[in-house]
Amino acid sequence: QVQLVESGGGLAQAGGSLRLSCAASGRTLRGYGMGWFRQAPGKEREFVATISSSGSMTYYADVVKGRFTISRDNAKNSVYLQMNTLKPEDTAVYYCAAALGSSTRQRRVEYDYWGQGTQVTVSS
Repeated sequence: QVQLVESGGGLAQAGGSLRLSCAASGRTLRGYGMGWFRQAPGKEREFVATISSSGSMTYYADVVKGRFTISRDNAKNSVYLQMNTLKPEDTAVYYCAAALGSSTRQRRVEYDYWGQGTQVTVSS
């Protein structure tokens, strides 16, 4: 089992930045591709970013490309999401997820473990 705990959410102004962290316990994340998803009120959970197990490959949703950066530190068993130039439409609960295997993944169903989420609110 892998337990994931997100942190770093909060309130930011439009144009500002936040850095989300996802700390894992139970198993090393070295064998897992990781992803960030988000869910706004009344909407389905959507893909944000993914990173391969080695960190060598990343992929982003078009709506965050160029503003968000996913990274990982396998020595610290953690994954991060740096969010810059935030927009009110980025407001959502952000979830960290782990998928066994080395690849990047965009589909929710491909992930095996999920965190509880952290709220991000961007004011205009």
